[in-house]
Amino acid sequence: MRTVFFYLTLAAILLAGCHASADGKKTEAGAEPDTLKYVALSFDDGPNTTITPRILDLMEKYEVTGSFFVIGQHITEESAAVMKRACDMGCEIQNHSLTHSMMTQLTVAQMKEEVERTSQLIEQYTGTRPTLFRPPYINVNQTMHDSIPLIFICGEGSQDWEPTVSAEQRAAHMLETAADGLIYLLHDFEGNEATVQALDSVIPALKARGFAFTTVSGLFKTKGITPAKGILYTNVLQKE
Repeated sequence: MRTVFFYLTLAAILLAGCHASADGKKTEAGAEPDTLKYVALSFDDGPNTTITPRILDLMEKYEVTGSFFVIGQHITEESAAVMKRACDMGCEIQNHSLTHSMMTQLTVAQMKEEVERTSQLIEQYTGTRPTLFRPPYINVNQTMHDSIPLIFICGEGSQDWEPTVSAEQRAAHMLETAADGLIYLLHDFEGNEATVQALDSVIPALKARGFAFTTVSGLFKTKGITPAKGILYTNVLQKE
């Protein structure tokens, strides 16, 4: 009887030593999954067969996911395979318009065509219809909010579209601005090697600080927030 009691006690001690976190990894005893800080990596201007796969390689390396806001005219048979790979990894594909035009200069019919055609292409190749939209150039007006039936997403940028901004500067800004509920706005366009380099240091650094990664949609769900129309989200915790 004493032997049984001993093993039961030992098992209880071992189980108390760790808990599964929200992403399946273990945390220290007493750390609840909902106390983790969450961020989302998001990328604009793909898909392509050069930089997008490099980013996916990093995500696999560090076991994280993210969101890709794609341009419809960049979707080809070859780049669609990259989108499928992203989906298979648990990432999501969202809408960044068909031609990356200045949307406020378009008619309502043109706005709708830009978004709808891109959503159709994404659904055609991934089987999933987008729910989120990132306006090109973050160029937004009320007519767009009224005409486009998607949630509008902005994000915290690091000027990673500027070739003069180094990987170190991009990484430093991402680490400086890190906050629970934050959406990072990055770019996976061809030639953007510096962002790949920045992420290779930022992802493990944020993990070491206690941040977990999810998609933008996952960020809303994790925080128990139903996104609202009329808001341009940079952090899912924002109210307006």
